[in-house]
Formats: sequence, C-alpha cells, structure tokens
Amino acid sequence: MVTKPRYIPYLFILPAVLMLLVFSVIPTFATLTESLYGLSFKSGRIFVGLENFKRIFSDPVFWSSLQTTLVFNLLINPIQIALALLLALLANQAVKGISFFRSIYLLPVAVSINVTTVVWGLMLDRDAGVLNGILAYLGLERQPFLLSPDQAMWSMILLASWKGVPFWSLFFLAGLQGIPQSAIEAAKVDGANRWTVFSRITFPLLRRTTAFVLVADTVANFIFFIPVLVLTQGGPELSTNLMMYEVYRRGFVYGDLGASAAMLSMMLVVVFLIVGLELWLFRDR
Repeated sequence: MVTKPRYIPYLFILPAVLMLLVFSVIPTFATLTESLYGLSFKSGRIFVGLENFKRIFSDPVFWSSLQTTLVFNLLINPIQIALALLLALLANQAVKGISFFRSIYLLPVAVSINVTTVVWGLMLDRDAGVLNGILAYLGLERQPFLLSPDQAMWSMILLASWKGVPFWSLFFLAGLQGIPQSAIEAAKVDGANRWTVFSRITFPLLRRTTAFVLVADTVANFIFFIPVLVLTQGGPELSTNLMMYEVYRRGFVYGDLGASAAMLSMMLVVVFLIVGLELWLFRDR
C-alpha cells in the first residue's frame, strides 16, 4: 500500500491561506503600522507613536461615527437575521414551484452593490422616486427619505436588507435542510404544533448557523460603505456617518492617513469584541 505524503492535504488549503494572508493579515498589520505614523511638511512621514489615537479620542466626530455605527448594527442585525430565517423557512417548504421561488428571491444577490445603490437612490428620490410616486398616488405626503436625518438611517437599512437578507437566508436554508426530518416527524406524532417544533427543535438545531450568520452579518455591516459614499456622504447632519465612511473621508478626502488608520484600528478592536461576545452567547451549552 502506497502512503501519500503528509503535506498533500496542506496543498489543498494553501490557496485559501495565501488569500487570507494577502487580503487580511498583511493589510491588518499595515494598518496598525500606519496608525503610528504621521505627515510633516518638513520631514515627510514620521513616527508619532500613539499621537494619532490621542487625536481621534478627543475628536467628537469619531465618537459620533462610532455611536452611529453601533446603532446601525443594533437595528439592522436583528432585522436581517429574522427576515433571512423567515425567508429560509418559506423556501424550505416542499410545495410546487418552490424552485422558481428560490431563484426569484436570490436575484438581489446577483446584483452588484453599485447598481443596487444607484437604483435605490432613484427609487428614494423625493421628487421623481417610485416610492414617493406611490405615496402621492395614494394621497399620502411625499417623504424626504435620504434627505431627512430621521429617515436616512432607515433608508440605508432598507437598502442593505434588500441586498443582504436573501444572501443570509441561503445559510439558514442549508441549515434547515441539514436537520433530521425524523426528529420533526417524531415531534409531530407526539402532538407538537408548528411553533413548538420550531422553538424546541428547529431553532435550537440552527444555533451554529445562526452564530455564523450573526458574526458575518456584523462584520459586513461594520464595513458598510458604498451606499453611504454614493447617496448621503455621511449626512444629513452626520446621521449616516458610519465609521467606514469616516475612515475613508479622513484618509482620502482630508489626507490624514495616520488618523484614518487609527480609526480603522479601533474599529477592528470593536468588531473583535462584539464578535467575541456573539460567539460566547452562541457557544455550545
């Protein structure tokens, strides 16, 4: 019997490791390094230590951006996960035409975020938007949506949910199809109704799937950027000034790369803390 070399399995994961190294690990260390440097008209790029962190900690715009980002995540994560789970439950039904339904609801996943942003910007336009046209037809008052500090955040949540919910539902659908049907059938034989089956069997068996979706959704919403850049530029009145946009503005609009890197480093710390808390809450008991 010929024994295969032990390094063979590692060759299969080598491309993924290289991708992770190039696109995640190296940029992370580069960001941490850049946060320790600043620019001087006399000497150019100089080492400033923690000075960039001191500056952002005394900047009210940074704290406002952090608060806006946390509120955005607290609002959008439960909404997206609940809708994704509901959509997966519907798509998991063994009824006629379910394959066509699965194809239709996955269409937003196939549309790029750039196209999605432009289309939703046109739909939410105060004067010529489709949504305001429907409201006017029904005799209701037109809404400012992206122009209102009270509605801009919810408009972003609506846009992100339309794009993200079908994608996250794929993971829930895979989790639902991995649940043994014998357990569900046994519960029904014992007289359990649909809610009892869901709350006592289905949802507990989706614990790991839910943990993965929650963590991935949190990370995705922390780096939510393009719709803010294209539609609101952080406004109105900084109501959509998420941290990722503030990092971009500080670095590429104002040219303060040190402060931008410091903000990004702090955002990474916040994300790690939140993700760690989420994994702890959904740990196997």
